[in-house]
Amino acid sequence: MHRREFLTTSMAAMAYAQLAHAAPQDASLDTFVAEKLAGTDFGGTILVAVRGSTLLQQGYGLADRALAVPCTADTAYRIASITKLFTATLVQQLRQAGKLDLEAPIATYLPNYRGEGASKVRLRQLLNHTSGIENSDKGLTSFADAARTGIPAYQLPHTPQELMDQFASGPLVNEPGTAFDYNNADYVILGQIIEAIEVAPFDRVVETRITGPLNMTSTGMAVQSRIILRLASSYYKDGQAPLANDLPVYPQNWYAAGGMYSTAGDLLAFANALYGKRLLQETALAEMLVPGLDEYGFGQWISTLDVDGQKHRFAQRPGRIMGANTLLLRLLDDDITIVILANTNLVDTDSLGFQIARQVVRSTPKA
Repeated sequence: MHRREFLTTSMAAMAYAQLAHAAPQDASLDTFVAEKLAGTDFGGTILVAVRGSTLLQQGYGLADRALAVPCTADTAYRIASITKLFTATLVQQLRQAGKLDLEAPIATYLPNYRGEGASKVRLRQLLNHTSGIENSDKGLTSFADAARTGIPAYQLPHTPQELMDQFASGPLVNEPGTAFDYNNADYVILGQIIEAIEVAPFDRVVETRITGPLNMTSTGMAVQSRIILRLASSYYKDGQAPLANDLPVYPQNWYAAGGMYSTAGDLLAFANALYGKRLLQETALAEMLVPGLDEYGFGQWISTLDVDGQKHRFAQRPGRIMGANTLLLRLLDDDITIVILANTNLVDTDSLGFQIARQVVRSTPKA
């Protein structure tokens, strides 16, 4: 890098760092992250922890752009599909308690389920997105697409039962178990199965089995009518259009597939408990971490990251709903956790997470 380029990059990083809120625990890592974010207009919170020690936990940019409220270490965000990892964990907890069988079909637990897969789709196939159930949620890839195809499912409030009946009970488009098809419908059905077994709403089961025992006081279900302390607003950039407020939706309609909110600190507590075998027994956790089709396990992708010729096994759980862009990344054998919670779609959180992971691996002495 030429001196002029170095100075320009460093000055941009320093300018962006002025928007960071919290004292960094690792100055070199803070500088590395600030350089990656320089010029991106990123808004969010980033946390990096290694072997029980938090190296970085701070906010960058703005949580509310209209009111100029900064993101902090404790800002809450909608976590989108990171919710699926909570759902998969609950299923495994119920399984190890003898309350469900992953090889049983949907109809065993939801006898009134009216989709074609009622007696054909196993719970295991819901967990790993090989159910073959029609994907009626095409995602919100642009404002135009959302207005045309995606938004009607989310702009009116639906009960979980209504969500399943209207958007998760379609025909089979693949033979169950033969093809990977990422699909929110799978986890809507799992949420209903959890409710049926526990005879309690999904959010109460999450609180009873996960967030309560772990003292995750800033985690729960995002509900349109609920005022959530320190919850960031979210913003979406559609192509060449300027950054805009997210489209108005009922976040609870993402339910067990993507309806939760949390903070970076709470997600670290969850990751440490999950991968540290405090939420699941070793065999149940190991089963979640077996990569299947598309390298997908239960609620997460499992693969390896190459760092200077060495392979590092990781579990990756991203989440994306319009401006809510999130990542929970765990390097399983290195005990490294990276949490990125953003309220814009201006930065590729997966790419940023892996760049941070490589930097941390290179700078961390081997245990």
